[in-house]
Amino acid sequence: MFEEFSRGYYLGRLYVEPGEVDAAKMCRVQHERVNRQLYADSEGVERPDRPLVMKLGTNHFAVHGDEEVPADTLAIPDEFLDDTVRNPPALREVFLAKADRASQLLSMATGRIDGDPVT
Repeated sequence: MFEEFSRGYYLGRLYVEPGEVDAAKMCRVQHERVNRQLYADSEGVERPDRPLVMKLGTNHFAVHGDEEVPADTLAIPDEFLDDTVRNPPALREVFLAKADRASQLLSMATGRIDGDPVT
């Protein structure tokens, strides 16, 4: 689903669609799988409920799992769709922050509403 891209990110392709959601969400099963594969620490400790951090365009989002979101789809609040997502759902390149970068971005977002972009 995601492949190595740079020191800070993996690259993947997901269908991006507006969702009647308060925060960015993806398929719960895929969310947990990606969390286990890419975010488990060096001791194998897993937190499948920890948000993933994805970048779409210039915005970073904390992404949670949701059973109502179809596989291979990223549902984001309407207000965060930009001109780059025309005629949703649109297959788009999405960057997934690696564990250390995600932790850094999430720590910078302390106190922000979960649905807001991280940066």
